[in-house]
Amino acid sequence: MAEYIRCPICEAVNIDTKKEIYCRRCKQKIYHDKGYSYQLTLAYLITGMILFVPANLYPMLTTNTLGEETTSTIIGGILLLWEHGSYPIALIILFASVFVPILKFIMISYLLISSRYGRLTQKVNKQKLFYITEIIGPWSMIDVFVVAILAALVQLSIVKIEPGPATTAFALMVFFTLLSALSFDTRLIWEKNR
Repeated sequence: MAEYIRCPICEAVNIDTKKEIYCRRCKQKIYHDKGYSYQLTLAYLITGMILFVPANLYPMLTTNTLGEETTSTIIGGILLLWEHGSYPIALIILFASVFVPILKFIMISYLLISSRYGRLTQKVNKQKLFYITEIIGPWSMIDVFVVAILAALVQLSIVKIEPGPATTAFALMVFFTLLSALSFDTRLIWEKNR
């Protein structure tokens, strides 16, 4: 039975001859090295985890009201919204800014560990887990969008809202976790289970 390999450039399916393969459509060389994908995914994931710390420790939002400057972190903003009775918004930001990134870190770590050692779950479960990871990834950016919308809408002479340093760290954290999900080679899931 012939095995197939996908071209990463044009997405054409080619027959895997276990030798040097050139794509039948775009004539680009197709590489078999899946270890590179594992290392790249791990590097992006660790970078995202490191950026998660300053994203939650530094102020996300700086509010200047009549010369008095107030800063709040993600958790501080969630608590403030909760105290003011904005329960749905507080829960959405808590879910999207805290739980989704942590869940993504756990899911991608699990995929990397299980694909490396190949015994934690069945391959169908890992494939579904990978697709869930890709689907929930962009929802982490809700917090950055809230800060951007607030900064754009509330630019009065009395109140001035500016994004804090955590905004950059948070956006980069989401970016690197998205890259870690994109760089994960799904062939790692299937080949360990053969």
